[in-house]
Amino acid sequence: MQSPPLRRGFVDVAGGQVHYRTGGEQKGVPLILMHPSPGSGLMLKPLLEAMGRKRWTIALDTRGNGDSSPLTGTPEIADFAAAAWEAIDAMGIDECCLLGTHTGASIAAEASIQHPARVRRLIIDNMGLWSSAQRDSHLARNAPAIKPDLMGSQFNWAWHYCRDQYLFAPWYERKEANRRHIDLPEPEVLHELVVEVLKALGTYNMSYSAAARFPKRDRLPLVSVPTMVSSNERDPLKRYLDELHALVKGSVKAMVGDLETDGGAIAAAEIYEPFLAS
Repeated sequence: MQSPPLRRGFVDVAGGQVHYRTGGEQKGVPLILMHPSPGSGLMLKPLLEAMGRKRWTIALDTRGNGDSSPLTGTPEIADFAAAAWEAIDAMGIDECCLLGTHTGASIAAEASIQHPARVRRLIIDNMGLWSSAQRDSHLARNAPAIKPDLMGSQFNWAWHYCRDQYLFAPWYERKEANRRHIDLPEPEVLHELVVEVLKALGTYNMSYSAAARFPKRDRLPLVSVPTMVSSNERDPLKRYLDELHALVKGSVKAMVGDLETDGGAIAAAEIYEPFLAS
């Protein structure tokens, strides 16, 4: 079944606008997608298309990422979750399902804690349950603040920063023990990621760092809505899936495809859709 063409739009919120992409027929309870860092909702285009074959699906650009206006100060995951609800309210949506991956998983989980009565189903795809040492390393090295300069060094930095996400885990530990041993994406896909990071060069790090600070082991037991936790064989955060499953009481666990690839997203949708429809 072919889904309707993807469409893009903005909604007005306090402090600016939120950009979104939407697929599927605009009826019923929508699925809201919350993307990983770095990047934007464009990184989840394959999943947006796959899920859009069966249901109304919306991919938000997290505030300060892609084309969405940034939050002010030093926002925490609770602030990003509240900002997501502000965008959902602006779209006139009352009840929804939420799916977040990586940074988006923290935002989606916290959003479900803030308004459980409005979340029919929650999917948490991959979440780093860091030790205190890993958290401190991520805060110091994972998402540096970058400013443009007259030599244009930010362009070279962004290309290698995005490329190395596929080569190492974490990207800044460039050594054999941290090699991911997966193929690089097609050049066009890498280019799209670089462009999305460059759009939000001065603010992309806000949500990334907030996810590192987010007290996941404290907050996840507060999730009370029906939840699926998932991962895929390619993802370096797969190692945390069992603990994630244990932290979210009553959750179901699933291995799915890579949400950012066409084939992986189609395979994931075949698992996600029955859970969302149940």
